[in-house]
Amino acid sequence: MAAMFPIPSSDQSAQIEVAAAGEVLRERHQQPMSVLHLDSGRVLLGVREEGVMRHQLGVVEGPFWLDAATALLDQPCALDMVADTRVQLRRMPLDEFKHTFDGLPKAAQRLLRDMATGYCQQTELAVSRLAQDAEARCAQWLLRHAHSCEDGGLRVTLHQRKRLIAAQLGIAPETLSRVLRHLREHGLIAGTGNVLSLPQPRALQMVAGV
Repeated sequence: MAAMFPIPSSDQSAQIEVAAAGEVLRERHQQPMSVLHLDSGRVLLGVREEGVMRHQLGVVEGPFWLDAATALLDQPCALDMVADTRVQLRRMPLDEFKHTFDGLPKAAQRLLRDMATGYCQQTELAVSRLAQDAEARCAQWLLRHAHSCEDGGLRVTLHQRKRLIAAQLGIAPETLSRVLRHLREHGLIAGTGNVLSLPQPRALQMVAGV
């Protein structure tokens, strides 16, 4: 898209900015009123948790439009974007960006919309798979630590804090809490406190992929 949306250095509508390595440029679910063009430098794309890029899904180098796809489709940012090096950016107002897009030939507009739709769908799939992977790891851990009860069911006693369990699973504590809540809503775990019962072990095995 960078070739189809060139930003001349004399374009006054695009504000030039410089960001240091580690600076967050865009956050997931953010609905910005501008579009970022990466002039130079490298940016990491992925999912941040607890202020850390926990899952890196890509890396781009300038020149590159960072969020043109979601901007074209009026969607919020699908990924967190963090500067991996010192970067130079140009911030173009969203309405100006769309005005430029509307000036393209109709065939080019259709092509870019199709490309943007495909990119957003692939990104959503990648992010959803991360959540599925976390669920699978959590389910595997629960089954591995389960013990039989007198009533014939399975039970898990959490001897460690959730933060330590999350570290073992390679996920953030809030991700573990979200996964456990999801499993509870689907009736795969029950109980409160440090003792959890597994009322549907076969279904939990399916989630775990075993």
